Amino acid sequence: MGVNIHIMIIEIAVFNLESAIISFNAGAQRIELCSAPAGGGLTPSDATMRLARKYLKIPIHVMIRPREGDFCYTEKEFETMLLDVEAAKVVGMEGVVAGILNADGSVDEARTALLVDTAAPMNVTFHRAFDMAKNHDEALEALINAGCKRILTSGGKQTAPLGIEKLASLVQKAGNRISIMPGSGINLSNIKNIAETTGAKELHLSARSFLPGKMKFKQAVVSMGGAFFIPDYELQVPDENAIKKILEIFS
Repeated sequence: MGVNIHIMIIEIAVFNLESAIISFNAGAQRIELCSAPAGGGLTPSDATMRLARKYLKIPIHVMIRPREGDFCYTEKEFETMLLDVEAAKVVGMEGVVAGILNADGSVDEARTALLVDTAAPMNVTFHRAFDMAKNHDEALEALINAGCKRILTSGGKQTAPLGIEKLASLVQKAGNRISIMPGSGINLSNIKNIAETTGAKELHLSARSFLPGKMKFKQAVVSMGGAFFIPDYELQVPDENAIKKILEIFS
């Protein structure tokens, strides 16, 4: 199975406006706009969405996730998600990214369908909450029924390379009904193999790198990152050169 260069879409996950602009300048076809990388990605601010829309001339998909932790939400949390979806629509985003599970590990199909309806005409990506589901084949059918456009997944494993066989199976089962977009652990060294092996038409990565911050004085005894060991004096951004090299593979 070869790489179809005419239909491959490379999506870059970004966690701040600077990263969004770097990805756009590198030639990314789409970005997933989030905040809070240490928490796995949360909803960005309204200002960040507005400025991203101002400076980027590519599709932007916005993370809709009200908090860290699991994906079984209270009524008020789900209400927050629906309002964030409306805000993304007003700003002019092309899509939203969300994931909702029931306590038993199944997809919350009813709430997902309501989110899809609320988001229209934006499309909806169900994120890696899919990998936390109890039965991935059942979850696939539930998301098709709910009207989702794509599923971001690592194949039920920690990373896409580890879940590559399941990803290939999901692509086959999904057919033209929904797009399977591998993500997590994808980089320049493995992206071609993942594309060829799975047959996926969209791939998701962060191309993570760190830039030194502008602070000259650095406080040695206090860390805002706490137990997460988040660097206080570096900014996580995509590697522009890595994105360009990845895009060359599919050009």
